[in-house]
Amino acid sequence: MNLFVLGINHETAPIDIREKVAFSTEQIQTALAQLKDSGQKNENIILSTCNRTEIYCNLKSIPSKYIRQWLYRFFDLKDNSIDQYLYEYNDLEAIRHLMRVASGLDSLVMGEPQIFGQIKAAYNIAVKTNSVHQNLDYLFQHIFKTVKQIRTDTAIGSSSISIAFSAVGLSEQFFGNLNQQTALLIGAGETIKLVGRHLCEHNIGKLIIANRTLQHAHRITEQLGGYAINLAEIADHIHEVDMIISSTASTKPIILKEMIVTSLNKRKNKPIFIVDLAVPRDIEPSISELNNVYLYSVDDLTEIIKENKQSRKNSALAAEEIVDTQANDFMAKYEASVQASPLIQEYREQAYQLKKQSIDEALLQLQKGDQASEVIKKLANQLTNKILHTPTTNIHKASLAGQQHVIDSAHSILLDKKT
Repeated sequence: MNLFVLGINHETAPIDIREKVAFSTEQIQTALAQLKDSGQKNENIILSTCNRTEIYCNLKSIPSKYIRQWLYRFFDLKDNSIDQYLYEYNDLEAIRHLMRVASGLDSLVMGEPQIFGQIKAAYNIAVKTNSVHQNLDYLFQHIFKTVKQIRTDTAIGSSSISIAFSAVGLSEQFFGNLNQQTALLIGAGETIKLVGRHLCEHNIGKLIIANRTLQHAHRITEQLGGYAINLAEIADHIHEVDMIISSTASTKPIILKEMIVTSLNKRKNKPIFIVDLAVPRDIEPSISELNNVYLYSVDDLTEIIKENKQSRKNSALAAEEIVDTQANDFMAKYEASVQASPLIQEYREQAYQLKKQSIDEALLQLQKGDQASEVIKKLANQLTNKILHTPTTNIHKASLAGQQHVIDSAHSILLDKKT
């Protein structure tokens, strides 16, 4: 396996750089198709969230620099323009990085569980587009088991504050009490659902959910209350709301500066609190220049979240130990399987050759007019004896030589444990 990771995240790049290489779901499918159509038979998975974009590859016949060059072409970026923000990992370090990401150890909010679901979703998209085969599948199944072990054996996920919770906490600091406020939530994904739940727990006065698909917005309001609108109706409702929290997969801003200007006039300049959790951004950045508008991006939540990290350091250390152990365990098993592959292939070829010889003999006997039932019995007996001859002879020799370890190994390899 030639495992390679190319990525960019909240620690290496600000939001205005990250959004340049953020993939929508549709773009991920197109990108995977492009990588697959390169004819190189590589395995690829693409993860794109508000905090990171990462490409996971099992490179079979191309250099890793091809992936970087392809990324620049896909987003029509000038060559080397964001090199300083990108990072790369190979083989064992790539596995360790993947495990840290999936378990939340590398997240802005340490231990947050959403990233695990996002990685599973990225894996499922890659599987559906036939971009994952035996090696990456084997790796990701191991990663999923590792994350479950970390969640079970450590407290890394307990009392963790999500980005959604942080946004709501910031709004409570801003308003003091939320029971007189009206919130507009834009989107219908997991982040917005979490924001909605947290707002309800903090007794939000009124809730409006806006989404491109009105039916999806209705599903959230059925659970949380409030009412649903589609994106085209947002401009007609902004003057009613005190806060806006947005998290969509839109490639263009949804809230424009002129929409806020019009709403402020209707509100008589009553302040509006806005949190943009999307990458690319849903809220036009120039809105921050307006008086009585308080706009925060996902990067602005960093300081709030840092305060919570200290309490999880001990759990993080335990989780890091599990990551190191499981990463090394995976590599050891994989290398052992690689070493065994030539033996397995040779043994199978030997068995197929014996089968071919037996079939050729049986066909010749049938051509001579021998009775079919007798030919089949003879074929089965000959094939069984030929396949068993070499292993049984070697086991007998090992027994005479007192090599008990060979006999023990043969027992575990040759016999079906269910019998």
